[in-house]
This record gives sequence, C-alpha cells and structure tokens, in this order.
Amino acid sequence: MSDRSNDIKHVDSALARQTLLDGSLTAPVAGHRPIRILPWLQVVKIGGRSIMDRGRAAIVPIVEEIRKLLPEHRLLLLTGAGIRARHLYTVGLDLGLPVGSLSSLAATEAGQNGHILASMLAPDGVSYVEHHTLANQLAIHLSAARAVVGSAFPPYHHHEFPTSRIPPHRADTGAFLLADALGAAGLTIVEDVDGLYTDDPKTSDKKKPQFISEINASKLIKHPGTLPFDRMLVDVMVNARNIEHVQIINGLVPGKLTAALRGEHVGTIIHTGAGKG
Repeated sequence: MSDRSNDIKHVDSALARQTLLDGSLTAPVAGHRPIRILPWLQVVKIGGRSIMDRGRAAIVPIVEEIRKLLPEHRLLLLTGAGIRARHLYTVGLDLGLPVGSLSSLAATEAGQNGHILASMLAPDGVSYVEHHTLANQLAIHLSAARAVVGSAFPPYHHHEFPTSRIPPHRADTGAFLLADALGAAGLTIVEDVDGLYTDDPKTSDKKKPQFISEINASKLIKHPGTLPFDRMLVDVMVNARNIEHVQIINGLVPGKLTAALRGEHVGTIIHTGAGKG
C-alpha cells in the first residue's frame, strides 16, 4: 500500500531539485513574454533635481500639462530625489552610514517630492500612495482616478546592494523596474535636458556635444560620458521583459510630455533588451 501522505505532499516539477539559475530548465517558461498586468498604463518619472528643485517655475507648467493629459491617459507619476538627497549623502558618508541607510534616507525626499506633486493635482482626484499600495492596489486606485503619484526610489532601502558607498539603485532605475514589472505601455523620463548627448552639455569644455536621438541600451553601456539618468538604469534596461524603449525628454519645454505620451519622438529614445527572444 502506498503512502498517500507522501504522494499528496510531493509536487512533480523539473525545478524541484534543481537550481533556478539553470537556463536549460527555466527556458521553457522564462522564454515567453510575461503577462502585462497594466498594459494601458503610462509611467512618467519626474526628476527631483531637474524639475522639482526648480520650484514654481518648473512645477506649475508640468502640473498644468499633466492635468490636460488626464482625459487621454492613465498615469503613474513617480518622483525622484533632488539636491537635499545629495546633501544627505555627504553628511551620511561623513558619519560612516552604510549604503542601505543612505538609500532609505534619500528615498524620503523622493516621497516628499511626490507629496508636493500629488497636492498640486489633488483637485483632479490624484493622490500619493506608498510602495506597498503601488504593488498591490494600483489598479483599483487608477479605476477611481486618472493618475496616481508615488516615489520612484525602489524599495530596497536597508537591503540595497553594497556595491558602492552611494546607493546604485535610485529613482530612474526604480521607475523602470516598476514600469517593466507592471507591463506598462511606456516609460517617459522627464529631465531638464533634451535627451542624451555625447558629453554633458552643461559642463563640457570640449567642442559642442552631439545630440543622440536614438540608441540601444547594449551600446549605451559603453558610453564613457555623463548620463542624464542613473547609470545603473542601463544595466537594468538590457534585461527588460516588457518595456521595449524609454524616452528622455525636456520637461522645461511645454508640450514635450504631451507629444511623448502620444508616441512622438521628441527626445532621446533608448531601446531595451525586451522582445529579443
């Protein structure tokens, strides 16, 4: 007579006794495109230092543009940290705080910027929500309102990877990770430059930097110059599963965000590794 209790507990799976790092075992399932959870969602990351730190002059116009876009799109608006986070890094490093603590502290400023943006859009039913709500209840919030605001910092916090003294996963990377996980329709990163250049157009003392209209993330990894976003973002893009490209636009130019969300090429488009197999 067979032992029915053992039969019930046993789960027949090719992965039961093998590592999930074995590509030959995971390929049959991992090779398929994941289900898009929110395929109609447009994710917009708004820079902390580039937009929010500029105050009324930059925030009010972008808020008015977003307000006009609400009937066209359902939006997840994510804010980054600004100059206060850089001051925090300086003090924290001087005190010898670990990278995980610096990540948690810097994320608080990204959240503060989110609260500011949500307050400006509150008359339109827009609210700020925390990470756990974004992960579990975003769909119901977007059924009640056309947009939701959150922090772009990924919730690694004290579990941040200790690969450097400054947190490597910051707002741009966090926005992409969330957009890709949700299977969003697209990600637009709003900065104070027109896009990517061969060198930093603000500080370059060489000949005039050339504008890069379009590039692949795999090629961008080798780019030696300054980037208008977190460099870790490029590494993440290469392994994307849903988001096929990201557009970097200048949020100080009226109409650029509107055009980008309508599918127009108005900044730098970076192609990811999604859809290549």
